[in-house]
Amino acid sequence: MDVNEEQNAARDEASRGESVLSAISSEMVRLYKEQFGRGPTKTRTHWAGPDTLVVTLEQTFTPAERSLQRLGEHQRLRDLRLLFQYTEVDSFCEPVERLVGRKVRAFISGIDTKADLATELYVLHPRGYDGPSRAQNGNDDT
Repeated sequence: MDVNEEQNAARDEASRGESVLSAISSEMVRLYKEQFGRGPTKTRTHWAGPDTLVVTLEQTFTPAERSLQRLGEHQRLRDLRLLFQYTEVDSFCEPVERLVGRKVRAFISGIDTKADLATELYVLHPRGYDGPSRAQNGNDDT
């Protein structure tokens, strides 16, 4: 392979990687709309190392959640939101596993209720791992 072919191959791989990240962001928007009745206004997905994906979602609150925010009920809002997130672990892990082609080892959901900013963090098993995924381990006891 000559230098031009190597550069083109690298560009193609980078483009595929960007489209996977974009597809994950789109799936998260779909899931939020499905789970909460409205999607975020801004979503970004990035690699944070070779095995970790971070999805950032902005302005995801429903009108009822915005009321809790205005009332200063931040802990209650966090508790309610995370209850729904962890009840649907399978739904949140499936698109990542399908699009990346690797199993999720850990799923961590977080939210800053004052900023209305949520994150979904996925730690992936290494390529070739053939054991169970986080989704196959079932939802958390709630």
